[in-house]
Amino acid sequence: MTTEPIGATATAPPDDGGTTPRADVPLTKTAPAPRVTIRGTTRATRRCTLPRSVRRTAGPVGLVLLWFLTSATGVLPESVLASPMDVVRQAVDLTRDGELPGAIAASGRRAATGFLIGASVALTLSLLAGLFRLGEDIIDSSMGMFRAIPWVGLIPLFIVWFGIEETPKIALVAVGVTYPLYFNIYGGIRSTDAQLIEAARMMGLGRLGLIRYVILPSALPGALVGLRYALSTAWLALVFAEQINADAGLGYLMSNAQQYFRTDVIVLCLAVYALLGLACDFAVRILSRRLLTWRASFEGEA
Repeated sequence: MTTEPIGATATAPPDDGGTTPRADVPLTKTAPAPRVTIRGTTRATRRCTLPRSVRRTAGPVGLVLLWFLTSATGVLPESVLASPMDVVRQAVDLTRDGELPGAIAASGRRAATGFLIGASVALTLSLLAGLFRLGEDIIDSSMGMFRAIPWVGLIPLFIVWFGIEETPKIALVAVGVTYPLYFNIYGGIRSTDAQLIEAARMMGLGRLGLIRYVILPSALPGALVGLRYALSTAWLALVFAEQINADAGLGYLMSNAQQYFRTDVIVLCLAVYALLGLACDFAVRILSRRLLTWRASFEGEA
């Protein structure tokens, strides 16, 4: 009589064909290896993770630091670009004189007026084109055609129509704002989920109820995206618009600085434009969080 050691393997039963049985088939299933978690490594990784605000500012701060180093070492001469210290010094001087705040106020009035006009036109046209088939046939094709025309190229025509005062500057900003707002709102309206519309109709909502409770809320995310683009385009258009015989504003300061090769003033005005655009973008982000809380909660439940 033979004995088998503990844990030995047994032979498998013969198959239907009567062939020789297979040997060494384990009867027990190998247990998976235990998962080992190194807590110290996880904590160290969490400690090394930088906050998102720090990471977002690392790029701009790095560029300014590189600018400072190249200016201090002479790699970037002042005749090409002024140093950051010169720009800061010029900002302090112009702020004390009141020239920089006055220029910001003048540019802000032009941008706000042009934005309100362009936003009103874009909202009206997008609602007509998005909600009515006849409006879509008439308006959308025309907007697609005019969109191909560079709005900066309209400056000579605006000068012929409106002169060289404030009107062409405001009109250029309004045109630049109209297109991104129109196409984003129109696209949001036309991309409303058909199943939501059908469900709302089954619940007894009429046309006005569909527009108020289904279509417009569905178009809101696209409208906010268009608002971000429109605000940045407004400041971009203002840079070109204030080159048209301006007697006040940031563009006026840049034109005077260009005549005397003052790169410090030019960079300062460009930095102010960028900060104003960044502030508007930040405001739209906050507005989006407030208005789209329903969307965030819905995505969290999905």
